[in-house]
Amino acid sequence: MKIVVDAMGGDLAPKEIVLGSLDALVADKDLTVVLVGDVDKINPILQEEKYDKARVELVDAKDVISNDESPTMAIKTKKESSLVKAFDYLMANEDAEGFVSAGSTGAVLVGAFMKVGRIKGVSRPALAPILPTAKGNGVVLCDCGANVDCKAVNLLHFALMGRAYAQAMLDVEEPRIALLSNGVEDHKGNELCHEAFELLKAEEGINFVGNCEARDILSGDYDLIVCDGFNGNIALKSAEGAATTIIGELKKGVYGGGLRAKLGGLLLKPTLKGVMKRMDYNAHGGACFLGVNKVVVKSHGASKRKSICASILQAKSLAVHKTPENIKQAIQQKAAVEE
Repeated sequence: MKIVVDAMGGDLAPKEIVLGSLDALVADKDLTVVLVGDVDKINPILQEEKYDKARVELVDAKDVISNDESPTMAIKTKKESSLVKAFDYLMANEDAEGFVSAGSTGAVLVGAFMKVGRIKGVSRPALAPILPTAKGNGVVLCDCGANVDCKAVNLLHFALMGRAYAQAMLDVEEPRIALLSNGVEDHKGNELCHEAFELLKAEEGINFVGNCEARDILSGDYDLIVCDGFNGNIALKSAEGAATTIIGELKKGVYGGGLRAKLGGLLLKPTLKGVMKRMDYNAHGGACFLGVNKVVVKSHGASKRKSICASILQAKSLAVHKTPENIKQAIQQKAAVEE
């Protein structure tokens, strides 16, 4: 199976992207990576590494789409960019079943929508990362930014798509699905939450467990949190910011607190490393763009090789589990029931 990688997308491209791709080849022997980007910059990195050359394919693309450009205009006009040529390769080759990029989020989403195409019946595709939890099981957050303004039917479709995603990535037969709100009581939330709650509650075939507050997203008590992209993005970035701040304060307290603090930190080091490993969002890969015809994974813009490797393995796993096809079937079954 081939996974197509935008080698020039991201703050640390192309080096970290290329190295992460080679790490993925080591982790999975049945994988081929297609690196799309400026070969004059990629080749010097490859020359310093040992890897199976038969499982790396290069596609030259001299142009790059930046975060400052209009996503729609860039996808339409920058035909020689790494992102556009990667999407073109993905759709032109049947054995290319997944795509990974750490580039401009807007450009990736527009490119996926225009080039890969929306699954028929999906009201809106959604961006869904997997977040670490206190229990170590992971939780899908859907949507985290693709759709700022939503209708209740969009959230219902997020639940159907996220269910197939969680089954593939979390190995959960019947994911516990919750609706993000400002309280766990059934009557809590705004008008959108009220309408979505009734749709999710009435939907047969899903395990809807009610509302979830933002503070419980990482509890491990849920497998899928459904929300509109505006609140989902705020929740995601709040969690990331809180984690970064806490880790920074702990380091400051240990290294700047004198001998006693340093001794205490030394004793706690194994425990703290274990906590940080469990709560490392990089280990889960990127955010999958659910609702398009092939697997598309958007990695964090500042992704290093570890996160890129995880994203590539994530893309392959979703392709192996035929997640786009499963989403298509779920949406078709929903449409048949409505008819």
